[in-house]
Amino acid sequence: MTEKKPLVILTGPTAVGKTALSIKLASEIGGEIISADSMQVYRQMDIGSAKIKPEEMGGIPHHLIDILEPEEEFNVCLFEKLALEAMEQIYERGHIPVVVGGTGFYIQALLYQIDFTEEETDTAYRDKLWQLGEEKGNHYLHELLRKVDPESAEEIHENNRKRVIRALEFYENCGKPISTHNKEQRQKTSAYNSCYFVLTDDRKKLYERIESRVDQMLSKGLVDEVRTLKERGCNASMVSMQGLGYKEILEYLDGRCSLLEAVEKIKKETRHFAKRQLTWFRREKDVIWIDKQAFAYDEDAVLSCILENLRKKEIIK
Repeated sequence: MTEKKPLVILTGPTAVGKTALSIKLASEIGGEIISADSMQVYRQMDIGSAKIKPEEMGGIPHHLIDILEPEEEFNVCLFEKLALEAMEQIYERGHIPVVVGGTGFYIQALLYQIDFTEEETDTAYRDKLWQLGEEKGNHYLHELLRKVDPESAEEIHENNRKRVIRALEFYENCGKPISTHNKEQRQKTSAYNSCYFVLTDDRKKLYERIESRVDQMLSKGLVDEVRTLKERGCNASMVSMQGLGYKEILEYLDGRCSLLEAVEKIKKETRHFAKRQLTWFRREKDVIWIDKQAFAYDEDAVLSCILENLRKKEIIK
């Protein structure tokens, strides 16, 4: 029997503080970081994605950051392919991959090696749904999803057209809700000796940090960043421009709302996103919850707890 290779996952809701902790963790265990973030893959999209700066990386190699142009599409299939390639290189160097980011769907795909290739082959139905969304709006598509998969409709925001369409497409192709499929995938056994940590915090404090982060993004130049993308031809139909912060500022630049309205919408949608992230992680199995409040916000104590769990799993000695 082949020995399972080690895999460390550090995730949690947006703005909870994953990045700083991940650097300390990777440094401690001889790890390299693989980003599980659907926005940080894009070049020229630094402020709105809260992308780590090279000088903040502490010499730790980072993968899947700044690898695509904003015009290119990024999805779970491409993430899984690129992450697996990065992991092989990391193992060859004798290091441990540390997957860091808040996209639970991506993490699940990697952990259980879910094959999405078959359902990605036929784009006709997807194109039809996208056109329906253009003509009748996101709410119409979301109601279609609610009829066939109410559980997914509760989990996916109606403005996340890409995921709504993916869920409808899955139902069309497979004859069952994607929420049922996700439950089945969670019962699979991982090919890795993994530790899955979810960093969390008091909801009020998390929401305050989200609001503060959005304000900082504005002061750092988020509007100019989105304006530059718009000037190079990026528009709302592109996957990259559907990211939180980008779509709302684009609406402002297109004259569809005021800047104040755009900022309030970013804050509101980011809070909702954090809530949906936590809902996803609660459904995952074998998750180790790390509540920052329980450690009195002592990052060294949090790190010690993580290292202790890694020793128990014999991921480190």
